[in-house]
Amino acid sequence: MKHTARAFWIDSPGRGGIRDVTLPERGEGEVLVRTLYSGVSRGTETLVFRGGVPVSQHTAMRAPFQEGDFPGPVKYGYLNVGVVEEGPEELAGRTVFCLYPHQSRYVVPARAVTPVPDTVPAERAVLAGTVETAVNALWDAAPLVGDRIAVVGGGMVGCSVAALLARFPGVRVQLVDADPSRAAIAKALGVGFATPADAEGECDLVVHASATEQGLARSLELLTAEGTVLELSWYGDRRISLPLGEAFHSRRLVIRSSQVGTVSPARPNRTYADRLAVALDLLADPALDALVTGESGFEELPDVLPRLASGEIPALCHRVRYDESSDPYDESD
Repeated sequence: MKHTARAFWIDSPGRGGIRDVTLPERGEGEVLVRTLYSGVSRGTETLVFRGGVPVSQHTAMRAPFQEGDFPGPVKYGYLNVGVVEEGPEELAGRTVFCLYPHQSRYVVPARAVTPVPDTVPAERAVLAGTVETAVNALWDAAPLVGDRIAVVGGGMVGCSVAALLARFPGVRVQLVDADPSRAAIAKALGVGFATPADAEGECDLVVHASATEQGLARSLELLTAEGTVLELSWYGDRRISLPLGEAFHSRRLVIRSSQVGTVSPARPNRTYADRLAVALDLLADPALDALVTGESGFEELPDVLPRLASGEIPALCHRVRYDESSDPYDESD
């Protein structure tokens, strides 16, 4: 008896569709997972959907269970929450998170899934991959008690960072975004909000996540002397310019990168699994529900993803819901 499933593929830049797939037989040490929800991380996934991954980054940008190659056809995604239908006794029936694309069922090694704590609803657990990015960023940034911090860019990653910083004692945290509607999300997360023109300066740390040239320039302006910009944005195939003249050198400003592809060197004793487990534990906070700003059914993805990419649907994390209609042909002879 073979299991079948349905998977979303990017057929070519700007166009995607759903395909029937036959799953491999589950081997020893593997699990069969039925997807409950997946998430579209609007920044990275819409860049992939548009075909904006530079050739030089095709290898670095591969998702763990990606099939195909950029710019397409490619099956891409990494925010998936499901139920283990078959597998080792300790995982059978458990709700798990996996860095898997948008697909109704899948078979992966058991080590590739992480159990979702009972305190975290499956609907919220789709945020784990992005909160994991925020955890890694803060391991890199190492904020201190009493720091003055701005997060420039109120997208999914920026808001995740702001949400975690809201828990730090004694810090001044402000989310900075050109879209005034992000003020409501900042309030839900428990942090201040400002437009770029009104943001408070003299920051010890600025986390930049707007993926714009203007945002990075403003981040430098917000720093105090010897302050640091932690750059989380990824620009794909775009070139940007920076104002590194004027007082950049005399104020001894720092720009450093952070990327989730490696565990922060500031935590040499931690593994990828440790980092993801931390992220899932943090998702017990219901305030993080504010990061999910839309939901649609799996069968709607071919129509929804172009609208997310164009900005017609404004979103942080867009949640994809799976039901029986998503997987009408579970098994075949």
